[in-house]
Amino acid sequence: MKKYLVLLFVLLVIAVFSAEFIVVGTTDKIRTLDPANCYDYFSSNILQNILAGPVDYKLGTAEIIPWLFENWSVSDDGLTYIFSIKKGAMFEDGTPIDAEVFKWSWERVLRLNGDPAFLLSDVIDKIEVVDQHTLKVKLKYKFSAFVSVLGYTVAFPVNPKVTPENQFFDEAPLASGPYRITEWQRDVRIVLEANPKYFGPAPKTPKIIIQFFENSAQLRMALETGQIDVAYRHMDPRDILDLKNMESQLGIKVYLGTSPQIRYLVINVKQQPFDNVYVRQALSYAVDRDVITKTVFSDLAKPLYSMIPMGWWSHIDAMPKRDVNMAVELLKKAGYSSSKPLQIDLWYTPSHYGSTEADVAQLLKRSFEETKAIKVNIKYAEWSTYVEYFLNGTMGLFLLGWYPDYLDPDDYVWPFLSESGAKSLGSFYSNMEVENLMMQARGIESVEERSKLYEQVQKSLAQDVPYIPLWQGFADCEAKANISGIILEPTQIFRYYVLEKK
Repeated sequence: MKKYLVLLFVLLVIAVFSAEFIVVGTTDKIRTLDPANCYDYFSSNILQNILAGPVDYKLGTAEIIPWLFENWSVSDDGLTYIFSIKKGAMFEDGTPIDAEVFKWSWERVLRLNGDPAFLLSDVIDKIEVVDQHTLKVKLKYKFSAFVSVLGYTVAFPVNPKVTPENQFFDEAPLASGPYRITEWQRDVRIVLEANPKYFGPAPKTPKIIIQFFENSAQLRMALETGQIDVAYRHMDPRDILDLKNMESQLGIKVYLGTSPQIRYLVINVKQQPFDNVYVRQALSYAVDRDVITKTVFSDLAKPLYSMIPMGWWSHIDAMPKRDVNMAVELLKKAGYSSSKPLQIDLWYTPSHYGSTEADVAQLLKRSFEETKAIKVNIKYAEWSTYVEYFLNGTMGLFLLGWYPDYLDPDDYVWPFLSESGAKSLGSFYSNMEVENLMMQARGIESVEERSKLYEQVQKSLAQDVPYIPLWQGFADCEAKANISGIILEPTQIFRYYVLEKK
């Protein structure tokens, strides 16, 4: 009898201590945790769990709610915003978050001009401290989605005591949000522990351990063998469907949802031969979206014909359906044929977007070469090098993906088609007529009026083709059945601090 009591006690102790932490597995990577230079999904999502921002979204919705900014007012002309900052908010070392900290952080973003800086620099004219808890921001022009932009991590304040003023920060920032980072071994693991100085509710689970895996197969095996509790980014679509069919058998739950994440090809319009619009248009007609979504994603993803996601107001199917004959005719106009084929490189990154990228690249190659007038050489680079290549204009044609910075159609046109945004994404596109349309839309409140302008923008995209939208993705997460709190939000924010082990 004593033996059984001891065993029961041990099992209870194990259960209690295991509930103190959750292990999350991913194949994604962290590029940087400096909000001034962070512009990839996974890095941003870590920041959303360790830093507090000006505004947040109501859990599970697209509704903006106060966070560090308790309330705000806007002048009649829409150019001046007054923000009231929450009293008592601080970083993990006790440094208060006040108007001076916000001014310092935002001016640092503007000065360093990192990848996401244009989200603020394109619109902010002047930042002023009114008093310790009041910030005034003057805009260059009226921008109806400005507060929404402040929900993205580029606007999250950092601690001036430890953050370099005139260079990017390579280390973990001091926390102001629900978690703080207590360990970070790049591409191995990162440990988040409850931040005792956070002014909001304590996380449901005191510790989150994020383990990094090389590929989807390893990620699935880790979940099935109990090495991890949650798999988030990127499970192979075939594995997702396979696991869903075996949920009860394995004690695993598969979460699937819609998503505004999009995938697309970027075309560097300044690089030969892609500086020829006929070449870009030919590629647009030649691409076979259906074969990608069916073969690679088992119809979990859907073909996309605009940069603005399906289901969003103002979306239209602006890009052409597949027409190989039209592609051949356009290639002839550009001087290419089966006897004189267009030779191009197609780039992808092998792990950042999961294990499917190589298959996608092969199918794109096949669809282009079906014209008999294009020869494709596939190349790849790991994510850090890949980012450097597209920022420097090294690559002419390459795959990228997009998660929303803020939930407004502006976020699917301005970062891509404005001159400042296009440089950050590697297309180097510039069209002042399109930029003026987008600028006009930014100053209008009416959804109907803005929609008309965005429809014109989407039609211009189909003509100029600096990008070829390919498919709209899906949201997924796989977890042990005893894990709760998994919410696939429209914002795509994955909140570790609401996860709980039952």
